[in-house]
Amino acid sequence: MRLWKFCLLLAGATAALPSWSAHAYALWGEPKYPSGFDHFAYVNPQAPKGGELRLVSNLRTSTFDKYNPFTIKGSAPAYLSSLMFDTLLLGSMDETSTGYGLLAEDVSVAADGLSATFRLRPQARFHNGKPVTAQDVKHSYDTLIGPYVSPGYKTLLAEVAGCEVLDARTVRFVFKVPNRELPLTVGGLPIFSRDWGLGEDGKPKPFDQVVMDTPIGSGAYRIGPVRFGKDITYVRDPQYWARDLPVRKGAANFDRISVKIYKDNTAKLEALKAGEFDLMRFFSAGDWARRVNGRKFTSGELVKGEFAHKLPTGFQSSVLNTRRPLLQDARVREALGLAVDFDWMSRQMFYGAYQRVNGIFGNTLCETHGSPTPAELALMEPWRKQLPVAAFGPMTVPPSTLPPSSLRDNLRRAKQLLTDAGWTVQDGVLRNAKGQAMELEYLDSGDGGIRTVAPWQRNLEKLGIRLNFRAVDFALYQQRLQKFDFDITTIAYQGTNNPGQEFADLFGSAAADQEDSGNFPGVKSPAVDAFIKAMTSAKTQEQLLPACHALERAIAHGHYLIPQWSAGTHRMAYNAWRLAVPSVVPPYSSGEGWVMDTWWARSPAGKPAP
Repeated sequence: MRLWKFCLLLAGATAALPSWSAHAYALWGEPKYPSGFDHFAYVNPQAPKGGELRLVSNLRTSTFDKYNPFTIKGSAPAYLSSLMFDTLLLGSMDETSTGYGLLAEDVSVAADGLSATFRLRPQARFHNGKPVTAQDVKHSYDTLIGPYVSPGYKTLLAEVAGCEVLDARTVRFVFKVPNRELPLTVGGLPIFSRDWGLGEDGKPKPFDQVVMDTPIGSGAYRIGPVRFGKDITYVRDPQYWARDLPVRKGAANFDRISVKIYKDNTAKLEALKAGEFDLMRFFSAGDWARRVNGRKFTSGELVKGEFAHKLPTGFQSSVLNTRRPLLQDARVREALGLAVDFDWMSRQMFYGAYQRVNGIFGNTLCETHGSPTPAELALMEPWRKQLPVAAFGPMTVPPSTLPPSSLRDNLRRAKQLLTDAGWTVQDGVLRNAKGQAMELEYLDSGDGGIRTVAPWQRNLEKLGIRLNFRAVDFALYQQRLQKFDFDITTIAYQGTNNPGQEFADLFGSAAADQEDSGNFPGVKSPAVDAFIKAMTSAKTQEQLLPACHALERAIAHGHYLIPQWSAGTHRMAYNAWRLAVPSVVPPYSSGEGWVMDTWWARSPAGKPAP
């Protein structure tokens, strides 16, 4: 069938083009906003344009050395991709699983689910004034699956067979298998001009040599003034082609968005208090409770805002690298997790601000509870020998030290697991039958992590385990992660309401041996591969949910990750004299993304009237 369509394309036939009708694509059900809607409900369509938003970089890098956010080597400036590159479809912040036409005016998905066709808007323009064409879409896709780009894109697009240009404004993505999520996946790819990276001879350079070439995207912002090592400013294009579209009305309101870089968190906090920038998001409960204060907070110029959201919890975790011999036994990994006393840290360090993460799909429909259902067992039974026995029982929950449980009980259980795995304490040191000591390294990109690791170190010492904390600069940290050269580290995994092919990058066997993939724990399990395949090929929610639950059980009961914590609010301190906040907080906003997209500058800047 696909070969027949391809032959028609080569012959220049136009009868194969679908009829255009869909302004959006919803994974399940109907889009919230109908065709012809005026604007998203959470924006102020009359928000004034102008002013400057001064942010602090959300990256751990202390500088940047390239403008290309897609290649493997180097560090690009914060927020560059989201501000400069438009996509075919754009999600709203008050619903999940739906994409609305941005570059594309229409999207059509074939009845057999094996292709999605996008019709580009005739007014869509790149920053150089040239129209966005189907050839540019194909070029972007081909580049992102090429050899010079982070392999995560190739894994994400593994089930895409190719991209076909039907005419100047029409492009079709062909899929290897029916997968309801793929139209959203390809619809969310960043689209850039074929002119980006042309050499002096007019020929394209290899993409890994496109380093400091100014990106040619079609987003609302371009790169403005830059001071390397200090800041970068993005400047709003007043002629932004999409400024009056319903999906962009009331958005991109700041004339300038500057992003400042500081060497450490202490410097950031002091700079905020001094008024050097307008907004900072906080991830430390201790900082939020004890150190976000001062004269500007007392005057009301700076305000502490906690904005509730309904985002997935994600699964921020201590990742155990099973490529290391000491961490290949699941009983050892479970024992390490039993030595984490979250309840003590919640009382003594976190001010009760966090909830414990459990599993990989928290706060979504895919979150797993109780024992496997018949539908889940149907997926799991063929892999019984490859799965932990406990996976067929109740869903695991992180160990607690709240009464009637205690840390002593958990450590006693951990000791038994270690004994069963062949480890015994000899002269205060845990050793295996070969006399090898259990000594591990926790890798971090800064000294700040020692605060939460230290209590775990003390508890592990009671089991005879030595955990060394190693802080390195971010460049080395990034390099070691790319090469999987670590024992334990923390990864703040983002959650999703639409799990799909990205989980093959996170936990798939093929990714385990692929350098710079997202499979940090090194999971290599045919059962996990099968569950991911069932999840991505689901045609209905009734098929999706059992696959999600089976995957979550396999990962949780495999103890590849030691779950950490999450918060149900975005904690942001902001300058209320300079920034205006929309009246509606969208439930699925990303924090800074919501600010950059929908807040606006008070004009003139100054203390608001009472």
